[in-house]
Amino acid sequence: MPDGGSKPLVVESGFMNKLKSFFITCIFSKILNFLDKAWKLAVSEPKMVFHCLKVGLALSFVSFFYYMRPLYDGVGGNAMWAVMTVVVVFEYTAGATLCKCVNRVMGTFLAGGLGIGVHWVATQSGPKFEPIILGISVFILAFSATFSRFIPSIKARFDYGAAIFILTFCLVTVSGYRVEKLFELAHERLATIAIGTSICILISLLLFPVWAGTELHLLICNNLEKLADSLHGCVEDYFEIEKNDNDEKEDEEMINKKLNGYKCVLNSKATEETMANFARWEPAHGNFNFRHPWKQYIKVGALMRSCAYCIESLNGCVDQEIQAPEVLKEQFREVCMKLSSECSNVLKELAFTMKTMTKSLKVDIMVADMNFAVQDLHNTLKTIPILPSATITKSLGIPLVQVLPIATTISLLTELTSRIEELADALNQLAIMADFSDVEDEDKGMFEEEGHHNIIISNGNSQDNEIIKKTIQN
Repeated sequence: MPDGGSKPLVVESGFMNKLKSFFITCIFSKILNFLDKAWKLAVSEPKMVFHCLKVGLALSFVSFFYYMRPLYDGVGGNAMWAVMTVVVVFEYTAGATLCKCVNRVMGTFLAGGLGIGVHWVATQSGPKFEPIILGISVFILAFSATFSRFIPSIKARFDYGAAIFILTFCLVTVSGYRVEKLFELAHERLATIAIGTSICILISLLLFPVWAGTELHLLICNNLEKLADSLHGCVEDYFEIEKNDNDEKEDEEMINKKLNGYKCVLNSKATEETMANFARWEPAHGNFNFRHPWKQYIKVGALMRSCAYCIESLNGCVDQEIQAPEVLKEQFREVCMKLSSECSNVLKELAFTMKTMTKSLKVDIMVADMNFAVQDLHNTLKTIPILPSATITKSLGIPLVQVLPIATTISLLTELTSRIEELADALNQLAIMADFSDVEDEDKGMFEEEGHHNIIISNGNSQDNEIIKKTIQN
């Protein structure tokens, strides 16, 4: 030691060094993992990146009212309200941004006007009655506005505006009791809110707009395809259909994703209703005209969920402990696979119709083929032999145990076909209401010939063929 003394030298523990390096490695690995996930998300969803850029651009523009002295003097010390407005109302879709902007402006202006009027009446009543009048007005209007938020029609479109009304009215009336220049204060806040909402609307509509209507339309198309894949895969699993070599090469995770696609349909109710609400605020864009039948999309979504419930029940039959004998499965394998294939074809054709926004001529014929497949299934069901009854338990217990699992599957498939038919009718009605484009005349004539030929080959009933032929010609 410097003072001439001595002290034993302590060597640092190797365990502590390893522990430090372990923590540093973990931190860096988590950071790299996060950056990798962020990069993949940005590549897969570039719209999200553009939305982030738009938010940053809007905040940069509105911040000039705070940084630049002439603009700051024009709006007074309330320039920060414009920044807060942008942060609150700028949403991912243009419809959501418009909805929030209109609600905020309407709620602010209405509450500001009423607040100033109530403040004037209270000041004219004298200093004794002024706080009483202000308190009673706050109670009545807050009660009324809050109650209006429980009304379904107002809650769906003006819930945010009612909340802003309550907030603004309370700020004006309560702060007005101590503030002398209330009118100037209210004018500055209204001006900053108008500036913030204007910037949000312009940037949201002009720079890479994300339309809620388009997102809802694509969601319906994707859900239809997911239903088709889930249905076909579920029936294949139940009857243990051997897959081709190409199918075996497919990633197992992708196969499970397709089989569980119906779960996305079951969980999409809130998203569909929200998007339909925001789409009603949007101007005409692309193939979506003003007053597009967005409510019909909600009806279509409800029918899709009813189909998804049937597929969920079918999926439950695959994992049942009591399974039908292999003899019965072999007897119904072909007709059930044919029916599931026809149902999947109808769903895929409906998805294609939605994507192209055209009136399909194939849907009616595919629905007819689906109904013929149901009839074939019922005819096969009648061919089940009745087992001889040696005893009461054998005659009642054993046949029921053998037939019940396959009967449940057949019942679910039959119910699913009726729900798919209702879904096809709803989408046809949507095509009429939304004025989808018609098929070209040449394609229509070509399709009629091919369609009739296919029907006559697959179904020998000439009367049904004539009925379908006359329907398509009409």
